[in-house]
Amino acid sequence: MTLQITGLRKSFGGVHALRGVDLTIASGEVHALLGHNGAGKSTLIKALGGAFSPDGGTIEVAGRSYAGLSPRQSIDAGIAIIYQHLSLVDSLSVVDNIFLGQEHRRRGVVDRAGQRAAARALLDRLGATCAVDRRVGELPMGQRQLVEIAKALSRDPVALILDEPTAALSSHEIGALERTVGALQEQGLAICYVTHLLGEVERLADRMTVLRDGRVHVSTSLHGKSRRDIIEAIAEPPADLPPRGPVHPADPPQLQVRGLTGAGVGPVDLDVRPGEIVGLYGLIGSGRTRTLEMLFGRRARQGSVTVGGRRLTRAAPRASLAAGLALVPGDRAGQGLFGSLSALDNALLPAQGALARLGVRRRGAERRAFSALAASLSVHPSTPEAPARAFSGGNQQKLLLGRWVNGLLPTTVLLLDEPTQGVDVRARHEIYQVVRAIASERRTAVLFASTDPEEVVALADRALVMQDGRVVSELAGDALDEDALLRAVHQSDSDLQEHLS
Repeated sequence: MTLQITGLRKSFGGVHALRGVDLTIASGEVHALLGHNGAGKSTLIKALGGAFSPDGGTIEVAGRSYAGLSPRQSIDAGIAIIYQHLSLVDSLSVVDNIFLGQEHRRRGVVDRAGQRAAARALLDRLGATCAVDRRVGELPMGQRQLVEIAKALSRDPVALILDEPTAALSSHEIGALERTVGALQEQGLAICYVTHLLGEVERLADRMTVLRDGRVHVSTSLHGKSRRDIIEAIAEPPADLPPRGPVHPADPPQLQVRGLTGAGVGPVDLDVRPGEIVGLYGLIGSGRTRTLEMLFGRRARQGSVTVGGRRLTRAAPRASLAAGLALVPGDRAGQGLFGSLSALDNALLPAQGALARLGVRRRGAERRAFSALAASLSVHPSTPEAPARAFSGGNQQKLLLGRWVNGLLPTTVLLLDEPTQGVDVRARHEIYQVVRAIASERRTAVLFASTDPEEVVALADRALVMQDGRVVSELAGDALDEDALLRAVHQSDSDLQEHLS
């Protein structure tokens, strides 16, 4: 076997990301790695690439065993990883990207003619048509993807890992990439293919392994398996759900959206009533996050957004906040949290003006407000001076929620992007309880985006399924379950399969 993982374990504090994972990928095999967000896929890939050092287990590549890998050892062992976010330098040429850090030299001088010839041979092997001297930033996404693969192949790997490789590709580019994967399989590479798209699994993969909560749930051949079999392997049994608050259909919408249109989105119409929690569910690239950002005014948009009967005339975050509409972004570290600031400053940042007197901060009032907030949201530790970066992912998320639900701001509509991304199971359910309390007790309208069907079922009163920037289906009541969500979101995947076949 080319790549064999045995008993791989990895924990972060008290969170067990991998719990003894076994995975075997043979030469000339395409092996699909599946599972919901938080199942352990990314941690496993990063352990193979040397970003994380495992706590236990072994990684065997081409007959050689390792307890752990550094990034250089991973490359030298023959593992090549193509991440969803490419590692290319847009300002450099195709050939310079391919050989960056591993330049061919002759008598101490870079052999540019030799590199061009080698780059052309690699690109021809993949069916890429781009010129080797062209800047990568000028290429369409499909050609960039092939340049990234050529860069990986330049190191003569034995195992290739593709992480959501078609997320940003057109249907034509997807077809080209899939033909490339088939060619590399015939050339004997062991290929691990990570995807949410079941049509890709059906078209490409020989075997699949499904991770669930850091463990292997299913590992099997795909011979004779139907789409239904794959969905049943991925779907998780319903957990104990927090109680749902009352929603009154006759109430006028707290958030009303008509004809929302912008780059990659629209037109979108939706309503969210007071106390209602609505989920936007879709795969990567479906337009969920862009929709939330347009509602908040971060991106150019057309169409109307009405909050509490008042139409927003300006598409800007300041106007949205003034109207009572707030956004908690999915990227906590990059877009939400100030890690070096205290928990108090993070949670009360927008409300400091309301607590001040004559423009002077009142520390005592801030501490009292933080203590009340920490108690209502179960923030641990409840130490106001502790830096936000010292908190767990779940408690950091509660601090961000606390910014808008501390009772000091007029938040009537709360937008949440991937509200439990990167938190453990216990914190996830605590956040669900917090969001449900916000909706039921404060009558806040909540609209959240998620790629996790389990989360949508656990949290939403209604789910709107998005594909290609549009709402294509609505599920509610007894019809809202994981199986129905997966079938709805993969319907267009079936259409793509017919287009590519």
